[in-house]
Amino acid sequence: MRMRDDDVLAAVRELAPTLRERAAEAESLRRVPDASIKDLAETGFFQLLQPRAYGGLAADPLVFYRAVREIAQACGSTGWVASVVGVHPWHVALYDRRAQDEVWGENPHTRISSSYAPTSQVTAVPGGFRISGRWHFSSGCDHTDWALLGGLVTDDGGKPVEVYTFLVPRADYRIIDVWDTVGLRGTGSNDIVADDVFVPEHRALGFGPVSARDCPGHRTNPEPLYRLPYAAVFTTTISTPIVGIAQGAHDGYVAATRERFRVSYGQKVADDPFAHVRIARAASDIDAAWLQLTRNIGDMYERVVRGEDLPMTLRTRARRDQVLATERAVAAVDLLMENAGGSAMRTGPNPVQRAWRDVHTGRGHAANDPERALSLYGQGALGLDIQDTML
Repeated sequence: MRMRDDDVLAAVRELAPTLRERAAEAESLRRVPDASIKDLAETGFFQLLQPRAYGGLAADPLVFYRAVREIAQACGSTGWVASVVGVHPWHVALYDRRAQDEVWGENPHTRISSSYAPTSQVTAVPGGFRISGRWHFSSGCDHTDWALLGGLVTDDGGKPVEVYTFLVPRADYRIIDVWDTVGLRGTGSNDIVADDVFVPEHRALGFGPVSARDCPGHRTNPEPLYRLPYAAVFTTTISTPIVGIAQGAHDGYVAATRERFRVSYGQKVADDPFAHVRIARAASDIDAAWLQLTRNIGDMYERVVRGEDLPMTLRTRARRDQVLATERAVAAVDLLMENAGGSAMRTGPNPVQRAWRDVHTGRGHAANDPERALSLYGQGALGLDIQDTML
């Protein structure tokens, strides 16, 4: 019997306590434990955004983001990798069918990592491109067999023509272990290096068609899921684990506060009214972040299901709320950390301290640049022409 979206979500929730127990192991390994990836794969999580033509569920995107939130509450690093690796089937679904056949034809459980920054040297050649370069921050790349790698194509005069994403098999690149960070230590976001690799044209996809939502894969995969805007899907993919991490910190803080005793004031922290206020403020910020993220994705998905266009007001609102979701989540964890006591600063399994490190590391992702995203909303509100690829 074919697994349903809700079956996957239920299985992820059941797995969450095990992922929480492995959080320290992920930090020690500097990558998600193999057992966690195996367990997540068995829940069907990595098939949520994969096309039905290749054994996936092409699920309601809100189911995917809810699952990511559950995972991130348990382990921030695992939630981050699950979100990033889990969204890539959505992108691959936009490629030419030949590319999809190469990725999933023999193994529908093939996973893909990415490094989208166009840091490579690209040369157009007959039948495709030759690429060389070193790409950074490829989260979860040790657990994948393909990579999506960014590259800038220029004309004969060196003028930029298009940003492409090249789909490259593991045999054509190598991974350099460089990931050693304060937060999100378990994501294994290592570097990928490729030397003069040929990429056939069908495994290269320009950002223009992706932004216009007119890609070869749309003719192969008619599900409404693939009509969502790239910017909304991918930026929400970055903010969701951060919100989940913040929720996990809140849960951990509340549990610890029930037992804490503050010697300097001679009272249980649970009796401190100022702690009560912090708990309330943090909870409200986390709820606000989550409610806006899910409202926007839900509104977009309902529109594409009905075959309607997506107005610019909705796109700019989604970017506005996505960056502010990250900002609120980070602020909530900061608020809790300030009152978590000196013991929270000791190295060890303290969930608030780990979350504090994780959310600040995730905040540094390019998708979380608040001024850029908020400016787009302001331009739209004033009726100005908006020119930005991340809408």
